[in-house]
Amino acid sequence: MKQASSYWILVILSSGWWWVGCSKEPQSLYSSLKDAATISQLKRFVAEKQAQANAATNTPVPDCAPFFAAAETGDWLAVSNSFVKLREYAGQNTSSGKTKELGLRGPRWEAVEEVWGAFHAFGEGDEKYSAAFGRDIIASIPPGSIYFGGTDPGRFIVTAMCRSQVGGDPFFVLSQNPLPDAAYLEYLRSMNAGKILTPTDEDLQKSWQDYTADAQRRLAHDQQFPAEPRQLKPGEEVRLDANGQIQLSGQMNVMGIRELLTKAIFEQNPERDFYLEESFPLDWMYPHLEPHGLIFKLNRQPAATLSDESVQRDHEYWTKYVQPMIGDWLHDDTPVAGVAAFAEKTFGRQDFSGFTGDQRFIQNAYSHRTFSKLRSSIAGLYAWRVSHAAGATDQARMVREADFAFRQAWALCPYSPEAVFRYVNFLVEQKRVDEAILAAETAMNLPQSKDNTQLLQLVNQLKQRQK
Repeated sequence: MKQASSYWILVILSSGWWWVGCSKEPQSLYSSLKDAATISQLKRFVAEKQAQANAATNTPVPDCAPFFAAAETGDWLAVSNSFVKLREYAGQNTSSGKTKELGLRGPRWEAVEEVWGAFHAFGEGDEKYSAAFGRDIIASIPPGSIYFGGTDPGRFIVTAMCRSQVGGDPFFVLSQNPLPDAAYLEYLRSMNAGKILTPTDEDLQKSWQDYTADAQRRLAHDQQFPAEPRQLKPGEEVRLDANGQIQLSGQMNVMGIRELLTKAIFEQNPERDFYLEESFPLDWMYPHLEPHGLIFKLNRQPAATLSDESVQRDHEYWTKYVQPMIGDWLHDDTPVAGVAAFAEKTFGRQDFSGFTGDQRFIQNAYSHRTFSKLRSSIAGLYAWRVSHAAGATDQARMVREADFAFRQAWALCPYSPEAVFRYVNFLVEQKRVDEAILAAETAMNLPQSKDNTQLLQLVNQLKQRQK
């Protein structure tokens, strides 16, 4: 595809508003893809989602017709523009009054959002890596399992590349983030009724009630015993108004509802295997998780420790997996300074002399951010195990694996806020403040981090700690 002048597209992910810059000339996404199997799968997916949207009322929805017409031809720019317009009717912005008129909620809206997410993954991400993400995850999950997607790639790519998400073939795809939305639960029930159990509206209401009661109890504890460790988590915004009524706000409060709903789904489907691509860490899951290729297996029983076999398998899998991406240089004994030098050279100066990885991977933000997130999540499990180790030997083993996985995650995307902050926190906990400063300063000085005030604040905080 030839280069053209840049343009900007306003897009709305399940996690918020984003502006995405594009340097590709707007034309058919299908014509820009090289793999015939990927093109065929995306076309089948669009047709399935269109039928799903239309079946919601047994008639085509007029305002959705331009969106699906553009998706049929692969017109990525038209898909994005139409998506922005449809967002007004999705029930999350009711100021126009159109939500009630068209009711673009539940199956209709989710079908639209999932097509947009798939196009974004292949329009902004590198085809090779978006396809590998979906195919490798799908191939690793046994038929009939339940899969929790977390990030946008984890939801949208896997959904698009399954043989049939609507038919639960080869497994059932759910997403963690929208679970607290009654319309999303309606969507899940419309596909999975009689196959798996998913929360009802009553379950959702009870989850809010249970979380609110628990948050109020923990708030009272923190107010009564200010010298003790806080029971409210960082980011949980819980307070009492002038009438003594509990008020909740913030992302962490919604995460509390996700915790309850994901656990309910897990417990209500005891005959199913579960797999997870993590969005935000959910505390109840950690004792049940073990690395499983790119993602996690969510075991039925909690484990006191991770087996040597599981840890070694993960270590070898990721060592082999990242080599074609960044080259064969990151090993067990590679220091933080070595990763910092790599970051400055390849991501910073775009100097690929002696580089044995894939320049396409380095130069595609969607792709390297996506895989960095996967590895950072697994590193986070090892870091959790450090503080929940069965003994000194087990703790030392988890420290080594967490450090290795964090270095890989950071090397895959050295400016990723999640990779940087999680690794820095780990290094500080290990009393390696000098290395934490090096990692934070390296990320802050990369051109991709320009004007990132959070990284600047992090560096300043670390230097204060160093004194």
